[in-house]
Amino acid sequence: IIESAKADIETIVCITEGIPTRDMIKAKNIVNEKNICLIGPNCPGIITVDECKLGIMPGFITKKGSIGVISKSGTLTYEAIDQLVKNGMGQTTALGIGGDPIIGTDMKQAVKLFEKDDDTKGSVLIGEIGGTMEIETAVWAKEYTTKPIVSFIAGKTAPPGRRMGHAGAIISGGDETAEAKMRIMDECGMHVCDSPVDIGLTMKKLINKKEIDE
Repeated sequence: IIESAKADIETIVCITEGIPTRDMIKAKNIVNEKNICLIGPNCPGIITVDECKLGIMPGFITKKGSIGVISKSGTLTYEAIDQLVKNGMGQTTALGIGGDPIIGTDMKQAVKLFEKDDDTKGSVLIGEIGGTMEIETAVWAKEYTTKPIVSFIAGKTAPPGRRMGHAGAIISGGDETAEAKMRIMDECGMHVCDSPVDIGLTMKKLINKKEIDE
């Protein structure tokens, strides 16, 4: 990451898992100083369908369309794409932002980019327990987004204080539980799904409603 940043590579994808936090803080500071887009670490990367792929995202499951996908989980990125495709909807860009405590591009930054993108008509946001990134994104989206956002939070059954899969997925405060995040996201106008299998159908209904209203 540091070598790429110093070589002025504008977009860097890091799929590596388990980078020590102190090392990642150093790398992130360098990336931020040079205003470089870092995706990851601990992520599958990014794909703009039929245009470009960086990382290990399985391109064959995607379909060109108008929905953006943002996810902490690589596997759930693929599940969201599959659910959208099964309901006749394709994607503009899908990115896994990574499940580590220190990452580059976060959810709010990604939602902002999709809000500015004329080709993106709605977004799917998949979060998980631990941290407050989803809440900060929801609060921002309540004020500034005009496009529907369908969300899902993984880890509803995780016990407090125990790491579940991702290094960042550990509950240390009240608003870091799945239930708290889902409640706040719902209050902020996001459409929260109880299961990943509801993502595609929920988005399809919202997009159809928006088209009728317009």
